[in-house]
Amino acid sequence: MSSLRFKALEMLSFKDYRKDNAVTVPAKLSELFCQNVFSEETMREYLTKEAFTSIQNAIKRGTKIQRDVADQIAVAMKDWALSKGVTHYTHWFQPLTGSTAEKHDSFFTPFESDRAIERFSGGMLIQQEPDASSFPNGGIRNTFEARGYTAWDPTSPAFIVGTTLCIPSIFISYTGETLDYKAPLLRALHAVDEAATDVCKSYFDKNVTKVIPTLGWEQEYFLVDSALYQSRPDLVITGKTLLGHSPAKGQQLDDHYFGSIPTRVMNFMKELEIECMKLGIPVTTRHNEVAPNQFELAPMFEEANVAVDHNSLLMDIMARVAHKHHFHILFHEKPFAGVNGSGKHNNWSLATDTGENLLSPGKNPKKNLQFLTFFVNTLKAVHDYADLLRVSIASASNDHRLGANEAPPAIISAFIGSQLFNVLEELEKVTDGKLSPEEKTELKLNVVGKIPEILLDNTDRNRTSPFAFTGNKFEIRAVGSSANCAEVMTVMNAIVAKQLQNFKKEVDELIETKGLKKDEAIFNILREYIKDSKKIMFEGDGYSEDWAKEAEKRGLNNLKTTPEALKKELDKKFVALYEELGIYTHRELEARNEIKLEKYSTVISIEATVLADIARNHIIPCALNYQNRLIENVKGLKEIFGDKEFKTLAKEQMNMISEISGYVSVMKVEADKLLEAIATAKKAPNSQKVAEAFCNDVKPLFDKIREASDALEMVVDDELWPMTKYRELLFIR
Repeated sequence: MSSLRFKALEMLSFKDYRKDNAVTVPAKLSELFCQNVFSEETMREYLTKEAFTSIQNAIKRGTKIQRDVADQIAVAMKDWALSKGVTHYTHWFQPLTGSTAEKHDSFFTPFESDRAIERFSGGMLIQQEPDASSFPNGGIRNTFEARGYTAWDPTSPAFIVGTTLCIPSIFISYTGETLDYKAPLLRALHAVDEAATDVCKSYFDKNVTKVIPTLGWEQEYFLVDSALYQSRPDLVITGKTLLGHSPAKGQQLDDHYFGSIPTRVMNFMKELEIECMKLGIPVTTRHNEVAPNQFELAPMFEEANVAVDHNSLLMDIMARVAHKHHFHILFHEKPFAGVNGSGKHNNWSLATDTGENLLSPGKNPKKNLQFLTFFVNTLKAVHDYADLLRVSIASASNDHRLGANEAPPAIISAFIGSQLFNVLEELEKVTDGKLSPEEKTELKLNVVGKIPEILLDNTDRNRTSPFAFTGNKFEIRAVGSSANCAEVMTVMNAIVAKQLQNFKKEVDELIETKGLKKDEAIFNILREYIKDSKKIMFEGDGYSEDWAKEAEKRGLNNLKTTPEALKKELDKKFVALYEELGIYTHRELEARNEIKLEKYSTVISIEATVLADIARNHIIPCALNYQNRLIENVKGLKEIFGDKEFKTLAKEQMNMISEISGYVSVMKVEADKLLEAIATAKKAPNSQKVAEAFCNDVKPLFDKIREASDALEMVVDDELWPMTKYRELLFIR
């Protein structure tokens, strides 16, 4: 009986399996844009003027939608959905599982004995009631207290997938605690909007009434053939390969990066882009990434809440479309050893309702001072809350990238380019107090005035930096490919909101107590912030040992593992920040910390159990099978040639038999140790200790098992090896 590996490889030879699945793309993709979205244009068509104004005010000003108006919106939304062949609706939400969730209810409503209608009311639009106890809650809910609520988020448009109307929603417990990613994000976006608008109106532009955080994510992913994926139990269960010898050719030649896209993959990408257009996801970029079978797509910038929803939706769509093309998509940050892992760079900025990017300089000193204000305050926020930013990107799968310094390192630093760094050094020289006429001229003409020219010729972005300024935005490069963008966006917007509040308070105090002019007060405060933030500014190689040593001297933490990072999350300073801004209560934050710790431990436990199973039930039997063949070969040689010649002729076979015994022994002993370590780790007194035990005592045991297995892979007959090999997984046919 052939192994799963060879059945999978045979599948690849079938014509129907590998057919191109050609996709017809419309002449203009733009004609499909928002086809399945209850967009502003659709609202104008279906809503009354009163309802349209109400929902626009909710989106732009956060005003409440009245119940009678909600009924009007629900009827219009239903009529639009029915015209598209929709039969069900769902509150689409993002619980703390790391994926999206939905409970479908039918529009179908019977009445009388033999009659029915399609019904959808304002109450049904505004709220649904899924089971809260079955989602991660960190102890907030008991199993017998099942009730939870999803509540409509009108700031993110409803959309249609298949025959279901999806209504983006927040998810809260019966007692009001948040149980999702969206609710805290909305609170953080509101906080930074208020703080940034206050700064803009007070010092730069009185016409600004709203500041909108924007996000442009870059999604990296791997594709593998579905049949090959199914032949690897480690991939199926954990999303990564726990074993596998590196192929002779991986990414050494850099020939995959930006190379021509394979036909099968191109057809997958075309269909994906069509589906994205219909759902209003403005994807514009696609290309091969560095590792074999690795790719990337990216959209245009959007309002952060919508961008987060679009990324979560996209990951669902990608999996469905990939399946149609006989692919399985891998979002794990490190699915293969020896080649690059995947990230999800988050490009963040702030835009005003007057059409300005606050992280872009302008044509005059005033606009450039505005740019410097938000630029320096962002650096100060990252400096003061670096560990919290590190927490927001912490996960078991992302540890493979950050701790190993393959992606940006776990040390949070900021790259701004040497020219901008020089500008900040000039600003640092601003005298304390009132500026002389010469100093004002120097600042406005020779320092602030030159910023647009500097950014036009900005230095090359540093790919080893976890937080880099890239012209008119900050790029948070350390986010993992499987992450929900909401987590890091919640932290980013919260810390900047708090920092801008502090800035406004300090500037106003200088104006009131020392009689400084507005610009002078701003320059003086920015100078102090530059001094305070200098230790996180780093222009060199973030992967180097020298930087790790230098960072330690500067007092920067190098939190290489998730348990180390999560231990910092409940620091009093961070709890105070969240409570003051109304983003989390202490209880909610503790619950989330508990959820993350439990998830970390569970992920490592699953990986360890799968690894032990594969070692004992797949690899060891295969190795012994081949060893038995060698033994039979040696016996045959002895029978034919006798003792004297046999020792010479069978020397290498005997060595191989001994070598296999050694590797099998290592795998068996280490697999037993691994199972014992899992059991011991689970007995630790609390979630933090359990996570630390899995990190420090369980995870390190993986290495010896993998080393022995990978060595056996190079010894055992290829025809017997049960696991699909890297050379087969990593190159699309």
